Amino acid sequence: QVQVVESGGGLVQTGESLRLSCTASSSIHTIRAMGWYRQTPGNQRELVASIGRDGSSNYADYVKGRFTISRAINSDTMSLQMNSLKPEDTAVYYCNAGVTLSWYSGRYYPEGYEHYYWGQGTQVTVSS
Repeated sequence: QVQVVESGGGLVQTGESLRLSCTASSSIHTIRAMGWYRQTPGNQRELVASIGRDGSSNYADYVKGRFTISRAINSDTMSLQMNSLKPEDTAVYYCNAGVTLSWYSGRYYPEGYEHYYWGQGTQVTVSS
């Protein structure tokens, strides 16, 4: 069982900042990669930024230079600092946490089964 909880969304004006936080917890599994995704009505959920346990990170082109993802090495708590926000950044932001399982839904996976857990989402609204 993995629980993912995110927070920090809100209503801001163009050019302002927000900081999102997420914590993934499990007494059994090791959390591998973590990431932030966002979704707007009628669209697919898309990657904003991700970060591994070693601190390596990846960003979508549209947030490079504006957003910063952070995570202490071997930590399951992650933050996303969002600066210079634009109206097009308005979306529900979801925290994602990945684990590798040996068993999933009663089936054994000798090579491991990569599974991802999602938080409930936090609304970010940027007004002009």
